[in-house]
Amino acid sequence: MPAATPLTARRARTRQRLLDAALDVFAEEGFGRTTVERVCERAGFTRGAFYSNFTSLDELFLAMWEQRSTAMVDDVRAALAGVADGSPDDALRAALAAIPVDDAWYRVTAEFTAHALRNPALRRVMAARERSIQDAVLPVIVAALARTGRRVTDEAALGHALVAVHDGTTVQVLLEPDDATARIRREALFMNVLHAYSTPITADDR
Repeated sequence: MPAATPLTARRARTRQRLLDAALDVFAEEGFGRTTVERVCERAGFTRGAFYSNFTSLDELFLAMWEQRSTAMVDDVRAALAGVADGSPDDALRAALAAIPVDDAWYRVTAEFTAHALRNPALRRVMAARERSIQDAVLPVIVAALARTGRRVTDEAALGHALVAVHDGTTVQVLLEPDDATARIRREALFMNVLHAYSTPITADDR
């Protein structure tokens, strides 16, 4: 299989402008109502520029999601690397600080998820990418917890629980952005999940 052709600097800039424009249009107008023409208009390009980079709006969204997911994983890894020891609370706060609660991004992902649920092939792609994100983040969280003196008892269950808590509490925070209580409860719920799926490391574990 031939190697992928590397992006030129110019093409990389074009691709990024399309991704940035698409996020704005998706968030403002909704994924289902967005057209290739609207994305091109916002980015200042023609349809030719779009189709030289993406085959569809679905592919563009998946590229956007991969880019943002990679950045998030890198940010979580960097934040947790600074937690050399200390308490699980320190690790949790470091991780949460690296995972933004983004109104525009939530609107876009919620709509695209609903779209993917109507398309079996796209749903499988989304599920696989969700798993890949968990596979990348979980070892970092497990290692950080180990440095704070806790051992994870069920990594797969912890991964699913963290995703569920993140998705659910994100909605609550976004619905009441000025309510500090929602963020406090979000942090407390994450801490409860970490404790539920981990135990203190004992001499027998070492």
